[in-house]
Amino acid sequence: MSFSGMRLRRSRADSEDESSFIAMTDLMVGLVFVFIVLLVFFATQYQQAATALVDAERSRDDVLAALERRLRAEGVEVEAVPEQGVLRLPDEILFAKGSAVISQRGHAALVKVARAIEQELRCHTYARDPAARAGCPAGADPVDAVFIEGHTDSDPIAGQGSDNWDLSSDRAANTYRALVGYAPDLTSLRNRPHQEGGSQPILAVSGYAGTRPLVEERTEEGKRRNRRIDVRIIMATPEAPDG
Repeated sequence: MSFSGMRLRRSRADSEDESSFIAMTDLMVGLVFVFIVLLVFFATQYQQAATALVDAERSRDDVLAALERRLRAEGVEVEAVPEQGVLRLPDEILFAKGSAVISQRGHAALVKVARAIEQELRCHTYARDPAARAGCPAGADPVDAVFIEGHTDSDPIAGQGSDNWDLSSDRAANTYRALVGYAPDLTSLRNRPHQEGGSQPILAVSGYAGTRPLVEERTEEGKRRNRRIDVRIIMATPEAPDG
């Protein structure tokens, strides 16, 4: 093979290598571009979800603050605890120690609590009757569930054939019955419709016995503080964006 032929052959090979390199470079640039687009997309989605969660938390805090203001103005001793998402009702305003029977004072307080919860949560829930949300602002952050939680101290119940699990559950259930008895429309408040099963009532009941104390029970005051009913408000998580 002549020198000129070898030179032509080498030139063609170099040209093919250069073309392959350019094609590979274009492919890599394209992949990097796609990666950047996806990264921006997911970063935007994350930011939107984070913002929605913060907004929902602030909305819950506003509801708790409004409930506390209203009930305290009506003479009901409650405490809003935003960091835990609860409205706290001290045990002594509802029950005698070791009893699940609501006192007369407790019934008087729960009448006001029931009406306050109904009023404050009306715009944050769904209802079978659209008229129930008349006048509510558009886009109010929805509530997913409201748990009526019973908590006791660690003292055992003597001679009743039950324990603190029964006591805490019975107290929570009796509080629930009283609330819906005084404000029947509470049972119509429902959470955001889900794709599987539709919407559900927001009110639920749970009992924790003495497993979630607020303070150590070294004194009777500590035990008193641990005996309580907590109304825990749980906001709905942000919906996934369409598409």
